[in-house]
Amino acid sequence: MNHIRPKTRDKARTSAEVIYQTADAAQAADEAHKADIMGCHAGADEMRRAASAAGNSETLERYAADYPTGPHDQPQTMCPAFGSLRVGLRMRRTASVLSGSACCVYGLTFTSHFYGARRSVGYVPFNSETLVTGKLFEDIRDAVHELADPALYDAIVVTNLCVPTASGVPLRLLPSQINGVRVIGIDVPGFGVPTHAEAKDILAGAMLRYARGEAEIGPVQAPRDGRADRPTVTLLGEMFPADPMGIGMMLEPLGLAAGPVVPTREWRELYAALDCAAVAAIHPFYTSSVREFEAAGRAIVGSAPVGLDGTAAWLEAIGDACGIASEKVGVAKRVLPTIKGALTANPIRGRITLSGYEGSELLVARLLIESGADLRYVGTACPRTPWSDPDREWLASKGVTVQYRASLEHDLAAVAEFRPDLAIGTTPVVQKAKEMAIPGLYFTNVISARPLMGLAGAGSLAQVVNAAIGGAHRFAEMKAFFEGVGTGETAGVWEDLPPRAPQPSSTRPEETRTPPIEEAAE
Repeated sequence: MNHIRPKTRDKARTSAEVIYQTADAAQAADEAHKADIMGCHAGADEMRRAASAAGNSETLERYAADYPTGPHDQPQTMCPAFGSLRVGLRMRRTASVLSGSACCVYGLTFTSHFYGARRSVGYVPFNSETLVTGKLFEDIRDAVHELADPALYDAIVVTNLCVPTASGVPLRLLPSQINGVRVIGIDVPGFGVPTHAEAKDILAGAMLRYARGEAEIGPVQAPRDGRADRPTVTLLGEMFPADPMGIGMMLEPLGLAAGPVVPTREWRELYAALDCAAVAAIHPFYTSSVREFEAAGRAIVGSAPVGLDGTAAWLEAIGDACGIASEKVGVAKRVLPTIKGALTANPIRGRITLSGYEGSELLVARLLIESGADLRYVGTACPRTPWSDPDREWLASKGVTVQYRASLEHDLAAVAEFRPDLAIGTTPVVQKAKEMAIPGLYFTNVISARPLMGLAGAGSLAQVVNAAIGGAHRFAEMKAFFEGVGTGETAGVWEDLPPRAPQPSSTRPEETRTPPIEEAAE
């Protein structure tokens, strides 16, 4: 983490900055001071009120429409800014700068580097005075000017966390580019963005909007490997690295090629992503990104080529979206018997509950069912969107309960009700399942880290799932062995302390008393 303390530049304030510092000054200063003191502990409602009073109501209204929370406040996931930060850190020639409380910045940078980030994260420190007076915005602006080296960067991403968003720090007033380096400012508050998965969409959508504006003005930089010689299908949503290649093979008989994966790994890929025949919403919650593709006139196709039914339906939908003749679609479907054979050769036997927060939960559920699993429940922290309807309808036809915006309580209730042979889910779900002597697998690190699409995905889950189910006897043995340990009176926590046993006297009987050193010497 780099603390960016920019040099003060002798530069007159713009009229926009003066308005920011003077309009409703008393109220904005009071709200900012409260937000700075209370930080994330202020509560979502208090932070929203502060953000609206500071002029950020438009941003919060857009987020509320794009990422509705449902019956509860938000799923219990990590800080949402982790998602957008990871997107920026994965991109070549992109600098990431955070504006937020020091504790939040520390946690985000620690987690990002734990997950393999190899780049520094910029941080502009602040205090109540710089926050209230508007000096923080000036510091951010100066830091961006200092970073904007076109020899090093294509873009700089500045992210407001909870307190700056609640205080109305106006990243929209940053210059759109400096020395040819693009400047992208986004707000990712925990009280306005439900999950880190949707924060990825916020940054991806902001970059697509910027890139679309550049493409509308004139020629843009070509992809690193040149333009594809066939129309492409852009893939929306992060996925296992082998999946885009597998999708490309299935698209080849249609005369199509797999385009870039959004979020991209390089700025110039954004142009190639926009220059497509259709967009495959593999992860269906990228609402902001879809809006930019639709503004560019691109068709959006939901679901993904998973399993037998999913692959057949997806190839047909892609053919319709791209105007491909039915004969070619029929040729592409020749892969289906092979997929069916792989599913048959790698059966899964057992009752399963599934939950996660990546956005691919419904796709994994389809693959498990076509592999023979008795799947009863699917919970996802992401919201329902039109692009997940094909998967939801298919799962409903199989009698599966689908819970969007699932809370931890939803997921745990499903495990308790269905008593599965295997619980796939988040860390606390897996922990609870194992306490109940039920095998558990962590969705993010074990399940989503495997190919899911086409032929490669057909048999990818069977080995790990069957191995976990087959180890159930070990959990039963451990539960029986440790029965009662760590519970009740053995838990180490009592409301009423048990009576203490009588303590022996500290004075020994005279006949056994050890003589003083002097006596022993005599």
